[in-house]
Amino acid sequence: MINGKRIAVVMPAYNAEKTLEVTAGELPDLVDIRILVDDHSSDKTVDLAHRLGLQVFQHDRNYGYGRNQQTCYREALAAGADVVIMLHPDYQYTPLLVTAMASMVAYEVYDVVLGSRIIGGTALRGGMPVYKYISNRLLTGFENLFLRVKLSEYHTGYRAFSRRVLTELPLLENSDDFVFDNQMLAQCVHFGFHIGEVSCPTKYFEEASSINFRRSVKYGFGVLATTLQFALQKAGLIHLPRFSDKGRKLEPGYPTYYARRNDIARPA
Repeated sequence: MINGKRIAVVMPAYNAEKTLEVTAGELPDLVDIRILVDDHSSDKTVDLAHRLGLQVFQHDRNYGYGRNQQTCYREALAAGADVVIMLHPDYQYTPLLVTAMASMVAYEVYDVVLGSRIIGGTALRGGMPVYKYISNRLLTGFENLFLRVKLSEYHTGYRAFSRRVLTELPLLENSDDFVFDNQMLAQCVHFGFHIGEVSCPTKYFEEASSINFRRSVKYGFGVLATTLQFALQKAGLIHLPRFSDKGRKLEPGYPTYYARRNDIARPA
């Protein structure tokens, strides 16, 4: 708990057995709620998560990274979290920054905090593939131009959110795939939430999850589409539920939505 706010760490997992223990082991004691959502892994991620004392929810099939995050945030909100940090359990990002990121949200300095691999200039030294680094920089420049903000990157998997962000954004209008991350940040900008960043070292290694070249290309085109949709929405030329305050949200409506989709996740 920080400043009277309950802190949750949520981990969207898929075949994370090899790295989950070291990730969970470095979470600071101030974390009140520790949730793992398993997207139908084929390894022993769920068994290990139980042994580590995590709250575990398991999808009955592989629904995708975006849907996994929806379940993560829904369960964190249901557990009473005031600040929610999304951390990949593949140990690519250090859990030691949870305290700093959660504090920035808990003390209302920012509504959203990103762990940036770019600020410290260590992404390539940490093993980020050159093609991913170049595409990261190009896509980030494109997004900054059209979203009219200045972030060092939009593509990190380490993020902290206030409860208000998660209840007010129409997250159920977003993709089930990896572009969910980007759509969510575009929504944060559209609805006027304040975004901060901290420098975060990164590690690329064999056991760390990483999308392949084909899916990276698909993600890149999804980012371009999301950015252009944002610009067209701002210009009043299109009207998307994703950028509407009437779009489907996690709360209110969460109990009805969850009951209707009770095939998606169950406590494991």
